[in-house]
Amino acid sequence: MRCPAQSKNARRRRRLFAARAVLLAVVFGPGVSVHSAPASAEPTQSQPLTTQTGENPTMNQHATGSFDVKVTPLALDGPAADPGLGRFALEKQFHGDLEGTGSGQMLTAGAPAQGSAGYVAVERFRGTLHGRTGSFVFQHSGTMTPAGQTMVITVVPGSGSEGLEGVAGQFKITIAGGKHTYDFAYTLPTVP
Repeated sequence: MRCPAQSKNARRRRRLFAARAVLLAVVFGPGVSVHSAPASAEPTQSQPLTTQTGENPTMNQHATGSFDVKVTPLALDGPAADPGLGRFALEKQFHGDLEGTGSGQMLTAGAPAQGSAGYVAVERFRGTLHGRTGSFVFQHSGTMTPAGQTMVITVVPGSGSEGLEGVAGQFKITIAGGKHTYDFAYTLPTVP
């Protein structure tokens, strides 16, 4: 025999899981443009600009391409085990000027069924950026309200390694026609 409180909690968990699915569809789903771009927009490459800053010249560039993402629900434990919160594993495969993998975790909260939610994530990229090999970490922060969405993705300062040591920048995602594309505006010291 089920306890009414357990049944009520199970219904609440199912509703919250469905609400999280709506949030994930908004953040990662097909047809949703996080940063506006026409569905037919083709990523383009730009030539690097070199600036001198004392003894350490840097390159200002844009990396463009596409990525595939897999989002897997994870359990929350300890004091964070709140049915109003969500936790997900992120696995990405990057193509284009960024070639490699991304892995990390995302936390979600809010009421996506009512049009309001938020998420944060940390994701390590491993691979090549315009031919330079190494890794660095992206920090994500996104909010959704009935009025619209915002998403900010930046490189965590000091997280670059090997040939990507010193990388800094902003990462923008566009989702159109079910495909994810990116535009990564970054700076990188010319000599690692």
